[in-house]
Amino acid sequence: MSHKVTARAGNVVMVASLAGGATAEEAARAAGVSTRTVQRRLLDPAFVAAIDAARAEYLSRTVAALTEHGLAATGTLVELTAAEIPASTRLGAAKAILELGARLRESESLEQRIAALEARMAPADIGRHQWR
Repeated sequence: MSHKVTARAGNVVMVASLAGGATAEEAARAAGVSTRTVQRRLLDPAFVAAIDAARAEYLSRTVAALTEHGLAATGTLVELTAAEIPASTRLGAAKAILELGARLRESESLEQRIAALEARMAPADIGRHQWR
C-alpha cells in the first residue's frame, strides 16, 4: 500500500474520531499516528472543515433518527399519563410533554420566522447585509 493511500486512510480515521468527540491523543491512537501529527493536521483549515462537515453529518443523522422515533416516544409519554400509572410517573410524563411541546413550538416558530426573513431578502441584498 502506498504512503499516499495510507495517509488518506489515516486522515479519514482522524476526521471520524475527532468529529465523534475523540481527543487528539485518542484520534492519533485510532489512526496509528503521533499526537503531534493530529495537532499539525488541526492547523490545516481544510482538515478542520472536514471535521466540521463530518460533525454536521453526524448531527443530521442523529436528528433523523430522533425524528423517526419521535412519535413512538410521544406515545410512550402519553401512555405514562394514564390513571393507573403512579402519580410521580404521571407528573414526570406531564412535565416532559409540556416542556418538550413548548420547545418544539418555539423551534418551529423560529424556523418559520427565519424562512420568512430569508424569503424577503433579495439575492443582491445578501452581500450588502441590508434588510427590507
